[in-house]
Amino acid sequence: MSETRALIKTLKQALRRHPLTYAEVACGLGMSEANVKRLFASERIALDRIEAICRLIDMDLSDLFQLFQAQRQQIQQLSNDQEKELVADSQLMLVAVSVRNQLNFAEILQYHHISESNLIRALAKLDRLKIIDLLPNNKIKLRIDQNFSWIKGGPIERFYQSAIQNEFLHSHFDSNGRRFVFGMLGENSQAIIHNRLQALAREFVELHQADRQLPWNKRKSVGMLMATREWDFSILSPYVKNKEDK
Repeated sequence: MSETRALIKTLKQALRRHPLTYAEVACGLGMSEANVKRLFASERIALDRIEAICRLIDMDLSDLFQLFQAQRQQIQQLSNDQEKELVADSQLMLVAVSVRNQLNFAEILQYHHISESNLIRALAKLDRLKIIDLLPNNKIKLRIDQNFSWIKGGPIERFYQSAIQNEFLHSHFDSNGRRFVFGMLGENSQAIIHNRLQALAREFVELHQADRQLPWNKRKSVGMLMATREWDFSILSPYVKNKEDK
């Protein structure tokens, strides 16, 4: 991601934490709401306009740059050892998922069956693994970027493939929650689909960040699996001629 796109992403996140709406931003900039939304979607905003938006949400441009630098220091990917320790301890994994979902110390105790001593132990371990900073009075600062990725073929991905994926796919999906499509696509079309999946994944993360301000009982844990691969239905394979035979 370019530095300009990352800075604009930081600005969007700061805007979500402020009660100002896009309509109010548009009014403050002397623009239409539709144009403001297009401006953010294009990820090309002039510096003077960025500064104007910052003023609308009571920030200096220097504050935005500091926030941007702090986010750049966040972890984009765990090490192999970090992933190993997470998958080896289900309680540690629970706490790691909870802090990623922005739950504080009291909320983790309130909503999960875990003792205070075990929670402190888990948080101390996450601090040692540099996944969080455990601050005085059990304050938690997450060091993992919301867009971090697992190691390809690493411990968490293998754990996901062996356990989570099977459990997820063998569960019930309502009529709005599951779609499967199949067709024959050229390379360019496959690339378009891949890019749109990446964009949808980014939107999911942004919505997750926006909704973290909602109370616990107004949110539900949601999983979204997105995948494409070259695939032939095994039942039909015996009847399909090889391309070289056609």
